[in-house]
Amino acid sequence: MRILITGAAGFLGSHLCDRLLAEGHAVVGMDNFITGNPDNIAHLAGNERFAFYRNDVSNFILVPGKIDAVLHFASPASPNPASPFGYPNLPIQTMKAGALGTHNCLGLCRAHAARFLLASTSEIYGDPQEHPQKETYWGHTDPVGPRSMYDEAKRFAEALTMAYHNYHNVDTRIARIFNTYGPRMHLDDGRVVPNFIQQALRGEPLTVYGDGSQTRSFCYVDDMVDGIYRLLISDEHRPVNIGNPFEMTMLEFAESINRIIGNKAGIVFKQKDRLGDDPQRRQPDITRARNILGWEAKINLEEGVCRTIPYFKEKLGLV
Repeated sequence: MRILITGAAGFLGSHLCDRLLAEGHAVVGMDNFITGNPDNIAHLAGNERFAFYRNDVSNFILVPGKIDAVLHFASPASPNPASPFGYPNLPIQTMKAGALGTHNCLGLCRAHAARFLLASTSEIYGDPQEHPQKETYWGHTDPVGPRSMYDEAKRFAEALTMAYHNYHNVDTRIARIFNTYGPRMHLDDGRVVPNFIQQALRGEPLTVYGDGSQTRSFCYVDDMVDGIYRLLISDEHRPVNIGNPFEMTMLEFAESINRIIGNKAGIVFKQKDRLGDDPQRRQPDITRARNILGWEAKINLEEGVCRTIPYFKEKLGLV
């Protein structure tokens, strides 16, 4: 297939470029570099099956030639209000990527009779009252809260995707992506994995917000990309959770990072989450992914962190 990936220079988008090219497809990457990093796709320069267009997908999408599939991954994704890459500092761009960008991608798919895959998120569940979260759960979100620009953009994008599927017969997929980590994350991403790894590598105490009882489930990027690819080539139109169901508290996670890296500086606690409405529990029910895609995460936390450390060491100048 000839596949367009929006957000191609982002963390997940760039890894998807690699996987699709490895599968023998031709890839058209698109990014405006608001949060994407050109270094993430620099190694693809000169690849005859890779083309790149710098463009904001919320304005328009114009790609010469036939397109067989579109993977819409263009969106800020970091909740860090202290980072220029965080969606709290890019609220309008985030909403436009989820609304106008999704609309433009779906219109392109309709014109080309192409397949569409939306990168949705576990954040559509908000601070969940159901645990673990199944795809049938409608969510518990604040539409005007500090995370609403991201959460509501993704919820709207899902609704628009299903509208195009139901009314225009567009062949659609929805991946609800849970916490993912690995090489090519921004150092000031603001999410817990890059925060903890950097602090541990520098020999600093790890910062845990609250009492550390809030939970997350972490999926290594190679597993995540495999799940997304399996969904792309499947016939499933309904949302599918993709994530690692192994749940741990932030305190347990911090202790694990310190142990793996050998950091003796310990842990410090701060009283509140920097964004103000940190979800307390997050764990995917991946029954549908197992049954429909034959997928589940295979890389455990220790192996995934060990694969990630060299990238952060390089970026921090510790090699």
